[in-house]
Amino acid sequence: MNIVVPIKLVPDLVEELEIDDDGTDLDRDFLSLRINEFCDHALEEALQLKDAHGATVTVLALDGDETDKVLYTALAKGADRAIKITGIDGAATSRQTANAVANALEGIDYDLVLTGVQAADDRDGQLPVLLASRLGIPHVSVVSEVAIDGDAIHIKKEYAGGVTATLRAKPRVVLGVQAARETPRYAPVSRVRQIMKEAELDEVEAGDVGAGATSSVRRMFTPDKGEGAEMIEGDADAIAAKLAEILNAKRS
Repeated sequence: MNIVVPIKLVPDLVEELEIDDDGTDLDRDFLSLRINEFCDHALEEALQLKDAHGATVTVLALDGDETDKVLYTALAKGADRAIKITGIDGAATSRQTANAVANALEGIDYDLVLTGVQAADDRDGQLPVLLASRLGIPHVSVVSEVAIDGDAIHIKKEYAGGVTATLRAKPRVVLGVQAARETPRYAPVSRVRQIMKEAELDEVEAGDVGAGATSSVRRMFTPDKGEGAEMIEGDADAIAAKLAEILNAKRS
């Protein structure tokens, strides 16, 4: 089983984010990037399948300032091959990214593609759909577990209201992973540095990615700061009465 995991870099929400002078984007001069949370879960699910079935895991990422570090980290976690897609950067739209990844996959033997179900900086959830369409293969999104049984792939998919279903597919298929069955593993800094010395990153050209259809941002604002929290003291009855008073006042 050959598994491919496209990963995306997104702004690190732990850092303080600043809006640029135009007010339409984040100030990217001092922006710190990290692997998208859902992509990290997709990678972990792929590594779980590798541990259980001996699969080969290949990670891909668009070229950018932090791309090398993220790809080396994926190798330190257990991925077998890392590919940097050049000629395009992380600011590409979901459609352009899907086209770039599809072009890169033309020279790769794969059975299963695991992507993050969405990304923190756009949350449109379209990459797995667009990628599957571009590749001409089926797709399932909002996946929380993947199991392999012979030539069958069993997929746990989540629906609204806590409803889940188990679907069955055959290679090739694209899955948009929402959560891995285990918390994404941690790669020690010492291991990442060792991999940087020992491993090499492959590079492929993005090729023709076409025009990117996306929404435009007219203006961004920082959230208004509130006056702080009101602490309610007393026993359970007093707290309940105070809460009821506050809610009734907001309703009227």
